[in-house]
Amino acid sequence: MLKKLDIYIIKKFLGTFFYSILLLAVIIIVFDISEKIDDFLEKEAPIKAIVFDYYLNFLPYFVNMFSALFTFIAVVFFTSRLAANTEIIAILNSGVSFWRMLWPYLISAVILTFLSFGLMNYVIPHTNRSMREFEIRYIKNPFKVKDTNIHMQMDKETYIFVESYNNISNIGYRFTMEKIDSTGLRYRFTSDMITWDSINNRWRASNYAIRYLGNMQEKLLRGRTLDTTFAAPGKEPLFTPSDFIIDIEDAKVMTYRKLTEYINKEKLRGNATVTKFEVEKYKRIAFPFANIVLTFIGVALSSRKVRGGIGLNMGLGIAISFTFILLLQVTSVFAVFGNLKPAIALWIPNVIFSIVALILLIKAPK
Repeated sequence: MLKKLDIYIIKKFLGTFFYSILLLAVIIIVFDISEKIDDFLEKEAPIKAIVFDYYLNFLPYFVNMFSALFTFIAVVFFTSRLAANTEIIAILNSGVSFWRMLWPYLISAVILTFLSFGLMNYVIPHTNRSMREFEIRYIKNPFKVKDTNIHMQMDKETYIFVESYNNISNIGYRFTMEKIDSTGLRYRFTSDMITWDSINNRWRASNYAIRYLGNMQEKLLRGRTLDTTFAAPGKEPLFTPSDFIIDIEDAKVMTYRKLTEYINKEKLRGNATVTKFEVEKYKRIAFPFANIVLTFIGVALSSRKVRGGIGLNMGLGIAISFTFILLLQVTSVFAVFGNLKPAIALWIPNVIFSIVALILLIKAPK
């Protein structure tokens, strides 16, 4: 059962966290409005859309982005105040052990961990979708790309190749689709150009050639244009323009389950950029856990009464927080551009700082 001391610490912890992060969120929003006000006026963005579609959806993203940092700051701030007011000495002298005093800190950290996990995997993907639609309409220009030499495996037997693709016009050049089974190549479709028909949800192939192979026979068909879905009659198109455009921003609008399904599908297709999505996936698990690790480091650093007050503890706490965030970014880069597996890379900062937290807790005055 929670005692009065536990409830007191939990209220102090969570109260300081939410007050500080919401206060900073208001400041950030004010600066953001001043920066984007020209875009809002130029494109005549409605006030209702600015408030509810953009900034209201911005809050969950902001709270989660700085959750680890402000968890650490909140712990250091109010624990240093407890130490400065000699409250921690009174708690320990009353018979409460140092390790028992950590219990309400752990409860608060677990609450923030689950909050961060829920935001990252289920809430923010939906709010990011509304923010993204708003940004495309009123702030940013449409995402443009002209990718080259695209190879994809659509299923166990179907492979496609596009020499170049433009997402603005939705046109692919030098297109090839092949079906290969255990006996070898049995179907090949080539076209100089394929164009997406968004009205009828199908592709239009120009200057195409279809080659059927099998049973020691070969059949060749040629034509100027052909409207097709590249799938069986009545089925959805085998692929759409979205399959050619790999944008890491798409991961931010996917829930954890959708992101996992997407990664499995892109691995089957042989997508070389799928590692970026794997980094995003494992970050959604590793990043929330940082709240617990940084909480214990914060308690260990700030539970001692020092002459300089809370200033020294706050400075040291902020430095450690930024070191953690920097290490997380570094390991993410190694996962994307090196040979380090994302599942390992994203947990390295947590493992290192967990060891630091354990050492600091052992050495903390009791």
